[in-house]
Amino acid sequence: MRAGRRWSFINYMSESGTVLAIYIAPKAEELPRAVERVRALPGRGLDGDRYAAGIGTFSNHKGQRDLSLIESEAIEAFERESGTSLTAAESRRNVLTRGVRLNDLVGKEFKVGDVRMRGLRLCEPCTHLVRLTRQPATLRGLVHRGGLYAAILNEGEVAVGDSIDGLGQSP
Repeated sequence: MRAGRRWSFINYMSESGTVLAIYIAPKAEELPRAVERVRALPGRGLDGDRYAAGIGTFSNHKGQRDLSLIESEAIEAFERESGTSLTAAESRRNVLTRGVRLNDLVGKEFKVGDVRMRGLRLCEPCTHLVRLTRQPATLRGLVHRGGLYAAILNEGEVAVGDSIDGLGQSP
């Protein structure tokens, strides 16, 4: 950690994070399945995922969501606070992370393995997520911690275990 930074439960961001899991769903509204590695395609998304194929529920938002990431810490906090179980796949996000505060990456470039990305905006929960999970608690329980939409800036492979680096750098 950089000198002068204090560790706290609120600010658990480190100099790098880790990819814990990757999820893709070939069809809209299908529960995403875990994969060990996947090809990241600039301007499209993850190879084999509904959004890369242009058939996701929100595919008309091209350029606004090549992929989505969510913190494992946010899912764990949601489960603790709500008493409701939510798997990473049910969160409908593509990449599950640990050790990185995704909200801090809005407007910033970072790398997942060798793939450069730019944080676009927060991925707030919506009624579509509530409908698919049948868990109304997700709407309020994941506000401001539902993940991050990111743009993929170069083609490459993302794999479970990859580091997430370059945190907090402006493009």
